[in-house]
Amino acid sequence: MGYEYILVEKEGAVGTITLNRPKVLNALNPALMKELAEALETWDADPELRVMILTGGEENFAAGADIKEMVTRDAVQMMQGVHGNAWQRIRKITKPIIAAVSGYALGGGCELVMCCDIVIASESAKFGQPEIKLGIMPGAGGTQRLPRLVGKHRAMEMVLLGNFIDAAQAERWGLVNRVVPKGQVVAEAKKLAAELAKRPPLAVKMAKQSILHGLNVDLESGLTIESQCFNLLFATEDKTEGMKAFIEKREAHFKGQ
Repeated sequence: MGYEYILVEKEGAVGTITLNRPKVLNALNPALMKELAEALETWDADPELRVMILTGGEENFAAGADIKEMVTRDAVQMMQGVHGNAWQRIRKITKPIIAAVSGYALGGGCELVMCCDIVIASESAKFGQPEIKLGIMPGAGGTQRLPRLVGKHRAMEMVLLGNFIDAAQAERWGLVNRVVPKGQVVAEAKKLAAELAKRPPLAVKMAKQSILHGLNVDLESGLTIESQCFNLLFATEDKTEGMKAFIEKREAHFKGQ
């Protein structure tokens, strides 16, 4: 499938999506978000694809929403779904997504990073929710995911002031997993993706869902979800292969069955 605003590349079990509006720092317009949701859903349904990487390349991830397109919208248009449908589709992706972030990840860009499961950041990365400076507020998860990741007080500072934090601070606050030198972020993400692709895909998928669902319920409910997922995996061929490989002291070969 051809796309106008994203680039897609599939290498074995790993798929890479690159946001491709460099002249506007990969600003997120509705057309780009629609293409992104479609690409992620296509790969989520592909049995050969196990891990996805989302990046903007080595210069910038995404400097927020496209303000020139948003300035003329009214509340009714926003409520009718011009803003949120693609985000809802993205958050339902079941396979792991690794964000490879360089340069600006602001506003919607930062919110897109938080939709991912593992985040690798370049030393050049800058994160922020500057919507307050435009007279609005984050509207794609920034007020909800951010405090879950960095805590209430830090989220309040980022959202209410709209200032940026660098990659080192983002790592200290728990917004990213690790920081790598500039120019190496995509390569590092691909290295991690290749390792993750060797893991049993059904167990990876269920572990991801268990973590995400558990964040939205109390501990007792979360433990129930975990137990159900854990028990179901004992019906898979991958469970038998993994345990036999461990006993036989060999590498396991998982098929997603």
